Amino acid sequence: MEDLYGPQDFAQRDAQFARIVPALVKLFPAEVVETVEALAALHALSESLDSQMASQLADGPIHAGGYGDCWRNTGCREQRFAQLEMALALGRRLERLTRKPLLRHSLRLMRGPARAAGLEALQNFLERGFEAFATMGRADQFLAQIEAREGQLMTQLFDGVSSATTPP
Repeated sequence: MEDLYGPQDFAQRDAQFARIVPALVKLFPAEVVETVEALAALHALSESLDSQMASQLADGPIHAGGYGDCWRNTGCREQRFAQLEMALALGRRLERLTRKPLLRHSLRLMRGPARAAGLEALQNFLERGFEAFATMGRADQFLAQIEAREGQLMTQLFDGVSSATTPP
């Protein structure tokens, strides 16, 4: 979670990600490249939606009611549900990919070249994410919980239901 939502600046990692994508197309199978493209699309959508939320927030502490107001004021209901669907589809893809021993081995072999190319932050992120997902086991239950909880929370936030007053 820290690698995705922590307080640190991800600019270096994101810039490294953009640099490496053309090489991925040449080195990895289409399934891996398509997953990376899906990840980039999800990241771009998330950044856009989060920036819209941030622009709605007033200075000072964030309170539950204000958070819900900002959520509704962005007017991005369809995009938020699309974001959830993209995340779930990506989770299913990642589950398939993390079951491939050759891919895990290939990722580890890239440590040296990644360090030499100045892509160490991205390499570390990819390895930690890969291992976290691989050790989870089957992702079905995890993804079903995300779908149910996030879908319900988003519906409540957009509909102004008072029980959805805690930010995720």
